[in-house]
Amino acid sequence: MKRRAGEREKELKKKKLLEELGEKRLPYVTPADADFRQLWKTKYSKLIFRKSDTVPEDLHQMVQEGFLTLREQDCFFQDLVRIKGKDFLTPVSRILIGNPGCTYKYLNTRLFTVPWPTEGYDIKYCSPQIHDACKALIRLNDYLHIEAVKALQGQNFFETKEIKDTTVIDREQNFATPLTEKGSVSKDQSSCCVPEDDYISLKNRTSYNLTLLNYMDPLQMLYLKQEPYFGMGNMAVSWHHDENLVERSTVAVYSYSCEGSAMEESNEQKLKGRDPAVWHVGLKVAWDIETPGLAIPLHQGDFYLMLDDLNMTHQHCVLAGFSPRFSSTHRVADCSRGTLEYIFGQCELALQNLQTDSDSMALSLKSLETAVIKQVEEIHNETSLVLSEVGKEEQTEEQRNETIDCFLLALTERQRLRKEWTARCQSEAAESLPEDQKPECHPFWTDDECDMPLPYDLEEVIANLQNLVQ
Repeated sequence: MKRRAGEREKELKKKKLLEELGEKRLPYVTPADADFRQLWKTKYSKLIFRKSDTVPEDLHQMVQEGFLTLREQDCFFQDLVRIKGKDFLTPVSRILIGNPGCTYKYLNTRLFTVPWPTEGYDIKYCSPQIHDACKALIRLNDYLHIEAVKALQGQNFFETKEIKDTTVIDREQNFATPLTEKGSVSKDQSSCCVPEDDYISLKNRTSYNLTLLNYMDPLQMLYLKQEPYFGMGNMAVSWHHDENLVERSTVAVYSYSCEGSAMEESNEQKLKGRDPAVWHVGLKVAWDIETPGLAIPLHQGDFYLMLDDLNMTHQHCVLAGFSPRFSSTHRVADCSRGTLEYIFGQCELALQNLQTDSDSMALSLKSLETAVIKQVEEIHNETSLVLSEVGKEEQTEEQRNETIDCFLLALTERQRLRKEWTARCQSEAAESLPEDQKPECHPFWTDDECDMPLPYDLEEVIANLQNLVQ
């Protein structure tokens, strides 16, 4: 319910913004514009950009070979996502790689990590090449973690000083000399203004536990959406905030466009706005029509960091160029409820309310308190036993009605989710996928010919419980 309300709120904001704009387009700047630096400094200072020549050459080679290996091994897939109640296949193909057992959820779709080599885990890969690709990505992950910590330290350090720099940068330079200097601030130098607890917090907010890899060849796409607010051109990924992240955590993005396979830059000498042949990341202040946006070119091996709360206060999009492109987007995903360890823990918690009669070996519940029932039903582990207990005469009518009301809420939500998932499995987008990529519906929900014994008919149970409390 909370998620759907949030989606409705976003749609209302977007509709209002587009209505205010009408046929107009908001201004945006690129690093080639004279006022770019001042706008970045005042409105986008938590965006840190690094050009490819700041990254070790051997790391470039390992990572870029890894990208190509994963593509050659058919490891990238379009995701079936749900937007405004409709199912779509993403134009970008993706794979999630990271800590064993981690998952990442976006647009109502949960992805599971292909684990990168991790101490203490015996991970078996289907080929040595895929092992090497995953190893390259964890090395990139470690490098970007260090760079993000230094960038956050540097921001804290330089916010205490007045920065006087009037350098006008062009497209070929890193964003401002102070940014480059920040990357070299030592822990000792920054510790004067960063307490130890804050330093630990900085490390936690940059300890990436997974990377979402993206690949797209724009020339193979039949259609790409146009950027609606600024007129920035073709979008590979629409405006959004990254989801399912630890609060105020940094996002790091390494970009690799396959230059040479298509014209990388336009032959026109003077272009108004961004060069459509070159991939860009676009940024804007969320739900704001006063502040100009940014469009920043991404060349082979460049990377950028979105520090602190930038992902919450701003939105970003990816603007397609002409050449195929990979990216590795490193995140501190919120895995508090999305790991196998968490699921096992929840099952154990639910089983704590279960008891076995020593003589008959019959199962029963220890408690029917509403708080306990709510917890157990959210875990979804003991449904048929609750139905049995409710029918017993030990409870007063008031107690029984209270239990049923609590139980009905959980069952109704469960039925809604089952119907939504069934609809997704049967959608046109899902049906267009190869057989081995199609989502599966549980036979309990859809197949009348199923030989497996049904524990209960959910709609019938809901109707019976509603009759009991009338």
